[in-house]
Amino acid sequence: MPLPSLYISKGEARAWSALRAAGYGAAIGALAALFKSFGPLRESSGVFENLLAHLPEIARATLAFALLCAGAAALRNFIAQRLIWPDAR
Repeated sequence: MPLPSLYISKGEARAWSALRAAGYGAAIGALAALFKSFGPLRESSGVFENLLAHLPEIARATLAFALLCAGAAALRNFIAQRLIWPDAR
């Protein structure tokens, strides 16, 4: 039984790309970590020294957001294949 939706797509249903979702998630995570590291409430010391000090935090946020978005895309594909498109197998 398909799930009810207010949005009716004109095109054919297709799976989401987990790799594309990971790329978008990495970009969002990097921007969020950079804003947190260099945001308006931080002290104004040297930018390069501050970047090196926060590099592990920026890398962790980038990886975490990339994995989160890729996992969400994979979960959406799994649910869609099992519940929404069972006859497409």
